[in-house]
Amino acid sequence: MAENKYYYAVGRRKTSTATVHLKKGKGNILVKKGDEYVKLEDYFVWEGAQELVKDLLFPFAILGKTTQKMFDITIHLIGGGLRGQAEAARLAISRALVEFNPEYRLTLKPYGLLKRDPREKERKKPGLRKARKSPQWSKR
Repeated sequence: MAENKYYYAVGRRKTSTATVHLKKGKGNILVKKGDEYVKLEDYFVWEGAQELVKDLLFPFAILGKTTQKMFDITIHLIGGGLRGQAEAARLAISRALVEFNPEYRLTLKPYGLLKRDPREKERKKPGLRKARKSPQWSKR
C-alpha cells in the first residue's frame, strides 16, 4: 500500500449520504461537522448513540479490530437523521474496505453490508393525511 494512497467510497441510506476516505494511519475516526472535524464519539452524543456507533463500526467487528487500527477514517455526512447517517457511513466504510482488499467482499457480503437499503419514505397522496393515513370515516 502506497504511503499517500487513500480509498474512497460513498454510501446512502434514506436521505443521507456518507463519503468515506480510508488512509493508512493509527485508527483515528473523524466526522466532518460544519467546517471542522470532530471525533466519532463527539458527533453521536445522545443516549442511544452508542448503538449507532457500534452499527457504524460493524464491518471492522467482522474483519477484526486490527483492521480498524490500520486506517485513519474521515467521514463526511450530509442530510437525514443520525440513524440514516450511521447506516450510510457503514455502507461507505464497507465499500472502501472492499476497494482496499477485494478479498474482504467474501467476508462482508453474507452480513448484507455491501447492499444499499432501498427503503425510502413514501410520498403523501392527495386526500390523505399522510402516505396511507386517511381522515376518520363518518357514516353520516
